[in-house]
Amino acid sequence: MDKAYLVLENGTVFEGESFGSKGQTLGELVFATGMTGYQETITDPSYAGQIVLQTAPHIGIVGMNERDEESSQIWVAGYVVREPSRMASNFRSERSLEEDLISGGIVGISNIDTRAATIMIRDAGAMRAGIFSGESIGTKDEMLAKVTAAPKMQGQSLSDQVTTKTRQLIPTQAKRIGSVAILDLGIKRSTLEHLSERGLDIEVFPSSANAGEILATSPSAVFFSNGPGDPQASESQVLMLRELLKAGMPFFGICFGNQLLGRALGFDTYKLPFGHRGINQPVMNQETHRVEVTAHNHGFAVAVDGDQAQSPQGFGLVRVSHRGLNDQVVEGLECQDIPAFSVQYHPEAAAGPHDSHYLFDKFINMIQERN
Repeated sequence: MDKAYLVLENGTVFEGESFGSKGQTLGELVFATGMTGYQETITDPSYAGQIVLQTAPHIGIVGMNERDEESSQIWVAGYVVREPSRMASNFRSERSLEEDLISGGIVGISNIDTRAATIMIRDAGAMRAGIFSGESIGTKDEMLAKVTAAPKMQGQSLSDQVTTKTRQLIPTQAKRIGSVAILDLGIKRSTLEHLSERGLDIEVFPSSANAGEILATSPSAVFFSNGPGDPQASESQVLMLRELLKAGMPFFGICFGNQLLGRALGFDTYKLPFGHRGINQPVMNQETHRVEVTAHNHGFAVAVDGDQAQSPQGFGLVRVSHRGLNDQVVEGLECQDIPAFSVQYHPEAAAGPHDSHYLFDKFINMIQERN
């Protein structure tokens, strides 16, 4: 096998073997803790700009298939695994993981100490990194210089890289109860399926859309999707959301959509030390006091002092509806005076637990109450 190197911005170098395409890639190194669902992980647009390290030691055994893809391509900037499976063994498998990495031009590395790299990120925080193989391999100083010259995740707006280029209409798969306008910031296919099968006609808008374009279609509600990047760098979407909230539009946001709702309400967002990424994160529902096992992929969070606060932008009382039990991070917001709520985690959860599917039903109930 050809050599490959994972170089971290703190100067640490891991030597391993090339996995996927050969070449050079740069991004923010993060770790994902799911033992399953690697296909959904790498095709999630929220991972754009990030080199994903899988903490599970054995990756690739079930291969790849069209049905489980969350989007039309692999979005991770790079891929790090301990031991890739030598074969794909599953009745649904259509290709191997490495075949898709190669066809997608994704530079990866295998056979490194992923446990040591994970501990380093957990202790020092997410950091810039690079994977180098083939002709891109240089001296340690040369590779490290490329890593430290790469942009940090803070301040990056990445929605335009992952959003749809044109508006898309998706008819409901069930008895129609209304329509929803979706701002695509990096939406996953499973989210569209949840909304469609609950009776909503869907119109997907690119991230560059404005409030006037959305309101002109007279939707029953508005939805902001998950996506990559720093919410502080998405001021245009924040300002647009304020217009939609002032117009009285019912709103539901997931992940990046939660962060944009927080900023539209007037709260700050901040960078987490190493983020939440995995499919087994415990979250407390502050209303029911039930613990939900949830799927996460976020490196930023909303800052709210206490369990409720007045919106600095004049939208009334805002309640923290969910908190992460590992670190008490805000995992959900619910407005008490306007029809708007959001969660930081992924209730569509593919792959992952189904504890939070009720949030889609809550959205439907909000729409029906407004009709």
